[in-house]
Amino acid sequence: MANKEKVLLTGGSGFIGRNLLESSLSVKYELLAPSHADLDLLDDGAVAGYFSRNKIDFVVHTACKPGHRNAKDPSALFYSNTRMFFNLAANSKRYRRMLVIGSGAVYDMRHYRPKMKEEYFGEHIPEDEHGFSKYVCGRQLESAANIVDLRVFGIFGKYEDYAIRFISNMICKALFDLPLTIKQNRRFDYLRAEDLFPVIEFFLANKPAHKAYNVTPDDSIELLELARLVLKISGKSLPIEVAQPGLGLEYSGDNSRLRGEVKALAFTPVERAVKELFDWYSARKSELDKGLLLADK
Repeated sequence: MANKEKVLLTGGSGFIGRNLLESSLSVKYELLAPSHADLDLLDDGAVAGYFSRNKIDFVVHTACKPGHRNAKDPSALFYSNTRMFFNLAANSKRYRRMLVIGSGAVYDMRHYRPKMKEEYFGEHIPEDEHGFSKYVCGRQLESAANIVDLRVFGIFGKYEDYAIRFISNMICKALFDLPLTIKQNRRFDYLRAEDLFPVIEFFLANKPAHKAYNVTPDDSIELLELARLVLKISGKSLPIEVAQPGLGLEYSGDNSRLRGEVKALAFTPVERAVKELFDWYSARKSELDKGLLLADK
C-alpha cells in the first residue's frame, strides 16, 4: 500500500480542526496536527525546523487567534494571525499547496452587501483587527503560487463555543428551557462544518484556478428563522427575544466561482444539519454548562 500524502493541519484543537480530524480526510491523508507545545507557529525558526524534519505535501491552515467576544485573550490578535500565516508562507517551497481557511471578514463588516463576490475584496479595508488580519493575509497570498484562500462566512457544528455561536447557543438554550435570545435579526450564510471538508479535499487533489473562493451555501437564512427551527426540532414552546428591531446587515457570499469548479458541490439542508447538531448536544447535555448560557455576550 502506497504511503499516504501528509497534510500539516494547524489549529487541530480548534473547532474546525477537531471536526476535520474526524472527517474522511483522516482516512485518505496522514494528518499531522501538532500541538502548540510541539510547534509554535509564531516562531519562524520552529516552523522552518518542522518542515525540515517532516516531509509535508499540503498544509491546511485553520489556526487563528480568536478576537470574538468570548475570547480569553484578544490581545496581539493582528500580530499573531499574520505572523502564523507569514511563517507558513515563508516555507511555501516545502509543500505543494496551502489551503487557508479564511473568512468573509476580509470584505469589511461595515460594508457588507448580500451575496458578495470574490471581486469585492479590496473595495474596503476592514477596520476591525480580525478582518484586517485576514485582509493582509489575503493580499499577500494573491502573489503566492501555491496558497489558496477558502473564505468561510457562518459555519457551525460540533465543538464550537456554544456560549456565543448562534446555532449551538440556540440549541443549548432550548435544551435547558431558556429563552432564545437574539441581539438583532440578520441574514447569514451558515455552512455545516462537514460540508467544508469535501471542498478542502477537492483542492488538495486538484489545482485551483483562482486564488480565493467563497465557501458558502446557496441560500441565506435569518437568525429568527433558525431560532424557530430549533424550537420546532425541540418540540418546546419557549420565548424568542429579539433585543433590537429590524434587520442588520446581511452576511453572505456568492459561491458561483466555487460551483463552477467543484462540480459535485453539495450542501446539507439546514433542517437536517440543525437536527443532527441538536441530537449531538442532546446526547451530551450532562456535559454542558448551563451557566454559560445565562448571560449573553
